[in-house]
Amino acid sequence: MQNRAYYDRFSQRYDHQRHHGYHALIDELEVDIALRHGRGARVLEAGCGTGLILQRLRPHVRELCGVDLSAGMLRRASQRGLPVVQGSITDLPFDDGRFDLVCSFKVLAHIESIERALAELVRVTRSGGRLVLEFYNPYSFRYLVKRLKPATAIAPDADDEAVYTRYDTLASIQRALPQGVRIVDLRGVRVLTPVSQVFALAPRLFRYLEWRACDAPLLRRLGGFLVVVLEKRA
Repeated sequence: MQNRAYYDRFSQRYDHQRHHGYHALIDELEVDIALRHGRGARVLEAGCGTGLILQRLRPHVRELCGVDLSAGMLRRASQRGLPVVQGSITDLPFDDGRFDLVCSFKVLAHIESIERALAELVRVTRSGGRLVLEFYNPYSFRYLVKRLKPATAIAPDADDEAVYTRYDTLASIQRALPQGVRIVDLRGVRVLTPVSQVFALAPRLFRYLEWRACDAPLLRRLGGFLVVVLEKRA
């Protein structure tokens, strides 16, 4: 299934139960690393979906924009009053150097032409600016569970195996990067939570453990989601 059709279908239930518990924690960890490098900046979220991350970023940045391929996702983001446009991550509708910070979460894992996508994200980042980009990690509990569990329904006629998905190590990410950028920071998201349902059994404990593990030098490399921070050289 093409990404646009997949996410148009997913948009109908994407926000379900995402405002608390496990999903809220994941968003908190992602927003925190984005604001560490982009507070008060001109920020683009590439693959903004329904705007859950954008909504959290908005009070803390100077200027904000979201772009997404899916019209269904963008309708929900627009209902939140967020500034969003439709476009592809491999052909962004923005001028060179437009943003101080570009972030993207749970999107690059579904892009087959990853080198082209990364080149576009770097292109719209100003010289000296930063990118906060998330990848799926094969060296994680999450990857193991994904390999063992049955597919999860995202719509009445589609499941999460209907879309292209890639898993990248730090080495493969490094190889895909365009020239002129370097990795300056790393965060692991969902390091110690084996499955999302477990979080509900001891939410305070898992919240504490995930915040402790996300920036720990060794543990962060085991995050189900690897958040790589890049700097574009001046």
